[in-house]
Amino acid sequence: MGDQKTVNGEKKLRVLLIDDEDRFRENLGRQLALRGFDVMDVSNGEDAIKVVRHENPEVVVLDQKMPGMDGIQTLKDLKKIRPEVQVIMHTGHGSIESARLTGKHDVFSYLEKPCPLDDLIKTIRAAAEERVYAMARHEIPDVQKTSLKNWLMGVQNARPGVIMLGIILFALIIFMPAPKQLETFLSAKKTGVIGEGISGYAEYQKMTKGQTIIEYYGKKAGLYKKTETPDGKTIKTAPDLNTVTFKAKVMIGVLVVAALFWATGAIPIGITALLVGVLMYFFGVFQPSNVAKAYAKDSVIFIFGVLSLAAAISKTGLDKRIGILLLGTSTSLRKFALIFAPLLSVTAAFLSEHALVAFIAPILMLVYIGAIKTAGIKKDKALVVFFLLMLTYCANIGGPGSPAAGGRNAVMLGIFSDYGVDITFGEWVSMGLPFVPVMSLTIAIYFLVVFRKKILVKSLDVAAEVRRESAKIGKMTPDEFKAAGVLILVIVLWVTMSSKVGMGGPVILCLVLLNVLGILRWKDINSINWDVVALYAAASAMGYGLAATGAALWLANSFISVLPEVLKSGTGLCVSTSCITGILTNFMSDGATVAAVGPITVPMATLSGTSPLIVGLSTAFASSFAHMLIIGTPNNAIVYSLAKDPETGEQLVTMKDFMIHGSAVFLLSLLVLWVWVFFGYWKWLSITGL
Repeated sequence: MGDQKTVNGEKKLRVLLIDDEDRFRENLGRQLALRGFDVMDVSNGEDAIKVVRHENPEVVVLDQKMPGMDGIQTLKDLKKIRPEVQVIMHTGHGSIESARLTGKHDVFSYLEKPCPLDDLIKTIRAAAEERVYAMARHEIPDVQKTSLKNWLMGVQNARPGVIMLGIILFALIIFMPAPKQLETFLSAKKTGVIGEGISGYAEYQKMTKGQTIIEYYGKKAGLYKKTETPDGKTIKTAPDLNTVTFKAKVMIGVLVVAALFWATGAIPIGITALLVGVLMYFFGVFQPSNVAKAYAKDSVIFIFGVLSLAAAISKTGLDKRIGILLLGTSTSLRKFALIFAPLLSVTAAFLSEHALVAFIAPILMLVYIGAIKTAGIKKDKALVVFFLLMLTYCANIGGPGSPAAGGRNAVMLGIFSDYGVDITFGEWVSMGLPFVPVMSLTIAIYFLVVFRKKILVKSLDVAAEVRRESAKIGKMTPDEFKAAGVLILVIVLWVTMSSKVGMGGPVILCLVLLNVLGILRWKDINSINWDVVALYAAASAMGYGLAATGAALWLANSFISVLPEVLKSGTGLCVSTSCITGILTNFMSDGATVAAVGPITVPMATLSGTSPLIVGLSTAFASSFAHMLIIGTPNNAIVYSLAKDPETGEQLVTMKDFMIHGSAVFLLSLLVLWVWVFFGYWKWLSITGL
């Protein structure tokens, strides 16, 4: 690609003129050059294709009527090579039919020849602006090579410096000597004694007495080797310690690289998701079929189903009606924050918070789009971040409210059962629900304070916007009644049968029903954000690999081992446990985090004389604080996938937004947990062990 010319340090817009009339083309080229453009010109489509391939112009001015390869065919071929290039169709034979034909092939504008030079220049500059959005839609990075620093920093989805850093970190991790503690965990035999070091292994209960993690994981990963004894018998031998420690280090390296790439946008989200699998495949963490299984967990099917179901609900217009019910009191941004947020959080403690987010996020996007149109502005990034991040964070912190709030709580109930700890539904609610509205109000106040001067739309009646959108569609249609029936069915199935058929089973059943009822087409399903599905699949696979190799056990114990004595018992243990869990849950799925940390912290409580119940609940509660990365929870993934400008395709809520505001909300969540729960109403309830 040719170097782009500059004037006074600013890049010239690179324009390609394609016209078979030599004199017209040359004269127009000179006039545009005098106006500051970098102009190239050719007389036919064949030469134009070569120029576009090698010089990558930003805007093409194309004559529609040319001998040989005409403008329409040239346009098609140019778009195949550079889908982001903006084409202005320029012809002396203009007609409505010509405009219609070119409109089929993604032409930016249609101008009759000759047209005033100022009009053409205005159109070229507008086309150059549109090219930026087109590059975002087609996920084409616009890396500036003006300096080594700029090249290394790159842009979203193309950051060479971060990629190289990731490679270096991965190499350092896998080639460094294995930590002694990791080797001890992997080679220790299971004794069955409560509180033993390896009781924190995620699949400890499936191990047999006398078995080591090396033997258990080796069998699961297909690492046993057939060897022949001197007497001619063939036996299977377990992998050696070095082999398994290497696999554990690979998974730690995968965790570091994936977290780095997802946090910085070094490469596209979906490609990072595939990279996780690539590393697990090629370093032999599992057999290929087991790597694939790790990607296809129920939670992944659930994410896919919820995104598709949200598309169906939105298609029928039912989401607007649901919005009136849920957002009816939100007559201002302040009421939205202070009334709707706690209502949502408390509801999320008993119903699927993922489903609530999936249904409400599209409504808030409609409100946002209507608000900026009414205000006469192109976008209000602060407003959409205010809406969607508050939504997902308030849904996240519904987790502590009841055992029904998520799979992580079910995991902790299982751990309690393993260690003989009993807790009823009501006891959990009494110990966890008071946290939920207080934390949601804290989140609401944070967003009101941070965004009060940043939001461009100063006066917004959310409820009125929702009613206005709903009024456009009139009374409920048969499709809405069908969608509502299916929606009720999926919620009933989630509440009554999720323990048997998971969360994914009911939602894909309902997708089939929606198709049979003529509401949802495969085309609708195919239009969902598959990047998010791939991302959550990779997060599940990564958590599975960390747990199975023993890497998660070592990581959790490493955090605990550096704690001062004051944080190893009583309230101090609750504080340290919640901190460790909160940090890990931002990089692993909440269920995997509880599975890895819970079996360590619960026996630690017993050994230190602290109530295993309060330490286990501290672990479960903090697993709801996955606010910083979009991989932390399905809520984050759903919000991220829907937060796109419908016209430009621009990602309105970015990973940077999650990192900045998620970090603040994470710290606030820990602070409220410690002050309001551990040193507050748990003391008033006279819970023993504190």
